[in-house]
Amino acid sequence: MRTKYIAVLLAAGSLTISLSSCQKFTDLDPISDATSDNAYTTLQEAEAGLTGAYDALQAEYYVWDNIIFSDIISDNYYAGGDNPEIFAVDLLGITPTNSRLFNNWTQLYSGIMRANTVLDKVPTIDDPQLDENGRRTQILGEAYFLRALHYYNLVKMFGGVPLVVSTESTSKGEYRIPRATEAEVYQQIITDLEQAAASLPDRFSDNNDENKARATKGAANALLAKVYAQKADRDYNKVLEYCDAVINSPAGYQLLTNFADLFDGSHYNNAESIMEVQYVGSTEGNFGPQMALPPSLSGDTWRKFVTPSHDLVNAFDSESDDIRKNSSILFEQVSWLDEYWGNQANSSIPFAYKWKSASGWASTNRQYVIRLADVILLKAEALNELGRAAEAREALNLIRQRVNLPASQASTQAELRTAILKERRLELCQEGQRWDDLKRLGLAVETMNNLNEIDLRTNQRVDYGMTENKLLLPIPQQEINRNPELTQNPGY
Repeated sequence: MRTKYIAVLLAAGSLTISLSSCQKFTDLDPISDATSDNAYTTLQEAEAGLTGAYDALQAEYYVWDNIIFSDIISDNYYAGGDNPEIFAVDLLGITPTNSRLFNNWTQLYSGIMRANTVLDKVPTIDDPQLDENGRRTQILGEAYFLRALHYYNLVKMFGGVPLVVSTESTSKGEYRIPRATEAEVYQQIITDLEQAAASLPDRFSDNNDENKARATKGAANALLAKVYAQKADRDYNKVLEYCDAVINSPAGYQLLTNFADLFDGSHYNNAESIMEVQYVGSTEGNFGPQMALPPSLSGDTWRKFVTPSHDLVNAFDSESDDIRKNSSILFEQVSWLDEYWGNQANSSIPFAYKWKSASGWASTNRQYVIRLADVILLKAEALNELGRAAEAREALNLIRQRVNLPASQASTQAELRTAILKERRLELCQEGQRWDDLKRLGLAVETMNNLNEIDLRTNQRVDYGMTENKLLLPIPQQEINRNPELTQNPGY
């Protein structure tokens, strides 16, 4: 029943994207699949095509699977729920036939093709209105950003993937495209983001409901910082450069004084938000909160997904970090059995709580694509890796001070590396960052194999069997069957 309902909801949600305040942008029906020459002839049709491209941010990957393949796959959360394929992610037993892989692959490539359609068609439109106030350039910049974002998520999960940067080949039915190398994909992402940063304004207007809904120069610079940190030949000088561009942006990004305001559902499109997925409820609602919140908030009694781990709860407690813990995790007694927290009825177990309102599968609770605290902590990491410990500690302590934690006393590069990684964990749990952080610092294998998580059904320690091969997910078998040019990742 739940699965069927979600499928219906997602189908409805794929029709439009809600960026509610910018009426000239959102009152248009999206063009998402149009590729014929006569589909784009006016400014209005260009805007509608861009609306369709933004719609990809409401696909299931950006609602849900980004958490599964970053937080559940890591030491932050257990699978919870009742889905065998999510259990497999939790226990690092993912196979090429896991349907979530194919769902992610197709949704991200669908987003890429929507962006490609805009990039191919908008330059050819002969409408003088498009060039008033540089709107044509902005539209293309937004599409470049979206394409880069989708490829960034693909390359982190799968490594090298096919590069499709126009609609020409796919419109001819040419799907047999081999994998580009990981380095080639990252270079395409950088090229797109540089073009986006050069084309986009710091702010579109004085209305933050528009500025946070759309790709801006700040969003492009923030993603460039993350890209230069995450790729194999990382460049921390570039990371620092782009972090500073965001922090010093004329857009005026600022940390919120109260951490809880970030997730209370009453401070959307706030000063700390650089970009966030816009949900307004009804058919434009977020189904994720219903999947994760406890019975007292969801109104139902079936077992919920994304259960915080003992290791995550212990990490909060070791810092006496009550402010972020209470905003991120909620304990409640439940009727079901939980193999980690209570293998008997009426046990108290934790719930993922950064979403606060279920609203019957149509919540307005939002996902941050990126926010300032992430960028500040990434700056701290870059400064530390560049041997600038005092400055790194200063950036780190900006985040700690907000939640009334004492200033970090870490002094050596190794101590600061550990402190910054832990701070990112406590600050950004349930925001799809943990797996990337562990992989970037070369700690994913060690961390997962050293975890001491006890399955209460057997009273045995869980053996995650993490290996270097599992740093990448398998290429979906369905896609290999369809495209014989694809090769599988090692170990699968």
